[in-house]
Parts: sequence; C-alpha cells; structure tokens
Amino acid sequence: MPVEDRTNQHLEAGEVLFKIDPKPYEYTVAEKKAGLADAEASVAQLKASVDQASATVEKAKAQLQLAQENYDRQSTLFQKNVVAQATLDTATRNLDAAKQTVAEATAAEDRARQAYGATVDGEHTAIMRLRNELADAQFDLDQTTVRAPTSGFVTELALRPGVYVVPAPFRPAMIFVNDSQKDRTLAAAFQQNALQRVRAGDAAEVLFKGIPGRVFKAKVRLVIDAIAGGQLQSTGTLVNVGGPLPGDRALAILDIVDDMSGYQVPLGAAGEAAIYTEHFHELSLLRKILLRMRSWENYVFFESL
Repeated sequence: MPVEDRTNQHLEAGEVLFKIDPKPYEYTVAEKKAGLADAEASVAQLKASVDQASATVEKAKAQLQLAQENYDRQSTLFQKNVVAQATLDTATRNLDAAKQTVAEATAAEDRARQAYGATVDGEHTAIMRLRNELADAQFDLDQTTVRAPTSGFVTELALRPGVYVVPAPFRPAMIFVNDSQKDRTLAAAFQQNALQRVRAGDAAEVLFKGIPGRVFKAKVRLVIDAIAGGQLQSTGTLVNVGGPLPGDRALAILDIVDDMSGYQVPLGAAGEAAIYTEHFHELSLLRKILLRMRSWENYVFFESL
C-alpha cells in the first residue's frame, strides 16, 4: 500500500514509494535465523567432537611411539641375555595394545568427521546453505519496501490497501517517470536522403507545439547509427520483405542551446526541428522563415472533444 499519496510529486532516489505487508516475510526471516543459530550450535559441537577425537589420536600415537621404543630396547637387552623372556613378552603386549588403541582412536576420528560433514572454503555446508536461505528471505523482506530507483515522480498509481502485487501476469502497479535532466533526450527524425549530410555539431532549431511563437537554437549531438527498420524480432516465421519496412527515418540527438527554464515542456512533447548543414547553406534563411511561420501557426488550434 502507498505510504502516502504522492502522485506527481517529485521524489528523490531512495525515497519510499509503497510498502507490502511484511509479516509473512518477517516470519520467514525469523525462522531462518533460528535455524541458522541451531545449525551453528550443532556444528560447533560436532567440531568440538572432531577436535577431541583428533587429540585422542595424537595421544594414542604418542603412546604407540613410547611402546615401540620400549619394545626395541627390551628386544636388544633380551638378545644380550640381560632381561628374561617374560619382560620381552610384556613389552610385546604393550606394543600390540598401543597399536590397537591407535586404530580405535583413528576410527573414532573418522566417525566424528563424517558426522561433522563437508565444508566448502572452510565453511560448513549446512551453515552455508542456511545462510543463503536467510539472505534470500531477507531480500524478499527488503522488497516489501519499494523505493524510488532515481529522482522522478509517480503517475497513474493503482495501489490501494488490499491490492495484491504479483510478478506475473505483468500488471504495473504504478508508472514511475525519471525526471533527471541528464536522462532527457531530444530526438529529431529526418529523411534518409539527408543522412550523408548531417553531422555532429551542425546547427539546428527546434519549435514545440506547446510553445507557439518561439524557436529555440540547438546543436546536433550525434546521429544514431541505427534505424528502426533494421531490427528484427524472433517470431518463428520468415520475415516478409515484400512491403515497405516501418521506421524509415533516421534519428539525430539534439541539445538545445537556449535557456528553456521558463517554459513547461513535459516528457514526450512534440515539435518540429530543422538541421542546417553546410550543404546549400545559403538556403537555410528560407528554412528558418518557414520554421517560424510554423511556430506562429501553433497559436491557432481546435480543441477536439
């Protein structure tokens, strides 16, 4: 629902446009956070078990090394008839017991590591999965507050409390118009006959139907190197080029030189433009006179009902 009715009011980038009921998403986020906390606690316990099993293995290996050294020493003394057979038998039993302890400790460590699970880049897979799920849930929660992407204004607001906003089928809930000056472009369409003569930097003049009696100076910024008739859309059928292709005019981007701050020119306003090239430049005076006559004609119009 809209935070407040600010239709056709200027909004800065980041200002709140409308909010969706966040409760279902808040419950999901809370559930994911609880699951992540439980998983982190369980993983910490399993990690402690792995560390304890590893320490047990190291201790058993140290005892095995001592038993091996004692056996080697007793075996040497027995060969020199210094100790009895019973002493060597005791050292042998101790060595076998130490080997068995190492095997049991190693098996316990393997079971602990299997219970702990796999890791990716040093992070447990369960925690990574739950953290990603939490991030997705948090993203969905953040999307319940829609903010203005840039500076602009909202028109044709169709949102009211109780209205559902869904991704499909595509039904715009509002129309947001970007009113940034740097994103405004004045485009003039001209016939392709003059395509080889129009260049960036050529002088131009523009009139608007909404500003009768005025002609504004402009300059060609660039000529767009594409025409609408040159684009194809995949339809699954062959293109029939028997008839004339639509969009046969070339486009030029113009920059108005005169100050227009005192005039109201909405986005999409229509007008006429004349580009003065070096080709037959002496005839530009006639074109300027005709353009001004066209501008004065805009004073006369009939309001259709």
